[in-house]
Amino acid sequence: MPGGVALITGSGRGIGAATAKLAGRRGWSVCVNYLNRADRARAVADEIGKSGGRAVLVQADTADERDVLRMFDTIDRELGPVTALVNNAGIVGKAGAHDAFDAATIRRVLDVNVTGTMLCTREAANRMSTRKGGKGGAIVNVSSIAAVLGGANQWIPYAAAKGAVNTLTVGYAKELAPEGIRVNALMPGLIETEIHAEAGVGDRLQKIVPTVPMGRIGTAEECAEAILWLLSGEAAYITGAVIPMAGGR
Repeated sequence: MPGGVALITGSGRGIGAATAKLAGRRGWSVCVNYLNRADRARAVADEIGKSGGRAVLVQADTADERDVLRMFDTIDRELGPVTALVNNAGIVGKAGAHDAFDAATIRRVLDVNVTGTMLCTREAANRMSTRKGGKGGAIVNVSSIAAVLGGANQWIPYAAAKGAVNTLTVGYAKELAPEGIRVNALMPGLIETEIHAEAGVGDRLQKIVPTVPMGRIGTAEECAEAILWLLSGEAAYITGAVIPMAGGR
């Protein structure tokens, strides 16, 4: 499958950026999607170009259907139909107890993590589907170990949203397998990214790392390796899998 067209949502930073860079180095044409901080997303696209890959930069809110349609139209025009999708875009909201989240915050967390995943999956699958004239493809949803741990006292809405992503993964896998599309999910645990600081708990990683059996924090690059493996032919008989990547936590 390398040499195809990959859309990696939320790829201006963190796991998404690491995945986009690795995909570019391995021969994929990559759509680098971002919502804010165009400079950082452009740096990712530039690095892909310097490594000999091809990248297109698209600003889009994956929770907005019009933005998603525009993004896929741009990819069709600039790179060709998507053959791989990484649903990575996600937000946690500010950390807090259950009564700290108002309706607007809850809706936004669910929209980005769940609605965005569904909208992007719909558009990607319509292009990949062998039933609709596509060549098949693979989708990886970036979930979180919070989906099974629950997110208590920090971000229950996020945990609930990622639980939904796990369910979507199983449902889409069953529905799309006959159309040549594999769908899997990765559930990262404590990973060194900015998401914790942005949620107001910048010291969270160091506080929780003693609870990780492997005794360390994971890296975005390790997540990228797992995602690219799930997209590759080496994982050709794997679909519907929800794989924890949390150091045993």
